[in-house]
Amino acid sequence: MTTSVFSALYGAGDPLVGNIVGSEVAQITLAIGVVALIARIETDRRNVLVYGGAMVLAMIIMILVFEDGVIGRSEGVLMILAYVGFIHDLYSSEGGEEIAEEVVEESASPQGAGPWIVADIALVVVGGHLMVTGGVAIARAVGIPEFLVGVLTGVGTTAPEITVAGLAAQRGRTGISVGSLLGSNVTDPVFSLGIGALVANVTLTDPRPVLVATGYMLVVSVAVLGLMYWRRGVDRRGAFVCLLLYLPEFVLF
Repeated sequence: MTTSVFSALYGAGDPLVGNIVGSEVAQITLAIGVVALIARIETDRRNVLVYGGAMVLAMIIMILVFEDGVIGRSEGVLMILAYVGFIHDLYSSEGGEEIAEEVVEESASPQGAGPWIVADIALVVVGGHLMVTGGVAIARAVGIPEFLVGVLTGVGTTAPEITVAGLAAQRGRTGISVGSLLGSNVTDPVFSLGIGALVANVTLTDPRPVLVATGYMLVVSVAVLGLMYWRRGVDRRGAFVCLLLYLPEFVLF
């Protein structure tokens, strides 16, 4: 969200979209592959349909709003509302209140948690600012498209999700692994991008290469979800398939 806000403020729509696309492709291929190498991912077909369907729908919405090369505030509002509606329905239908009551523990004192929260938020804001300004500067200095720089930084922003998912898989909680990866892929295309559009219009220099990249993102996402549905998860053989699907990203973009 911080990256989206700074990108909108500085008129850097290309690296913003590139970052989202790069992150989406990395999470559904590279991250899923890494997690499946650690431990087989077991998935329920219903969950694949629900969460995977929401992910694909979020990607389609993002592709549709790119058609004219500009994402305005009204589109940003609709994207945010779509995400909030999905979370509300998910919380209501999946027994969110009961789950929340089960995991509530003794809360930390505000005096102890407050400084850490403030420091973490400050680092996220600074990191988002540096990524946008530094990415644009590097692209202009080297003479490569800003969109490509965004795709490359998307790999870096995926590293935390891969770490969390890998640790969860190692501890036998592959459900958390898949949830964190698919959940992020639902959030970024609509909510994070919509937040940026609220601040200022997100404008693309040339929508055509973006449509090619997002088209590949959608194809590999459907392919991995199909594998997860068919095999009721992802084993090591499927992990190598996911990793191979990640490689064309650099050829295409």
